[in-house]
Amino acid sequence: MQLGAFSVSLAVKDLATSRAFYEALGFSVTGGDAAQNWLVLRNNGIVVGLFQGMFEGNLLTFNPGWDQHKQELASFQDVREVQAELDAKGIALTARTDPDGTGPAYLQLADPDGNVILIDQHVARPTAR
Repeated sequence: MQLGAFSVSLAVKDLATSRAFYEALGFSVTGGDAAQNWLVLRNNGIVVGLFQGMFEGNLLTFNPGWDQHKQELASFQDVREVQAELDAKGIALTARTDPDGTGPAYLQLADPDGNVILIDQHVARPTAR
């Protein structure tokens, strides 16, 4: 299974405080919108998203169709294919995507310990291009 680029999405209490903390660790803002209460920070290939008031708990996030530097891949396993594979393995999903869709889509599941995993594809299905 190819899940794409990996990042940790953190639910933070105060975006500015969290930003300052991660910048002190060597991270730099590379995306997001502080006015909308979210930022993406990078330190080499490590990606951390900071999200204030958008969701509860932290998420493990995978982005099919992107490499670790948010560059679109020519070939990748579409999120709908990942969903079909998870279904075939009997893994329960807490959010599903339209299997017939062609655009960006996401699905969500939880590991046995309750950690939420978001598989969030921002690009179109490879065959739809």
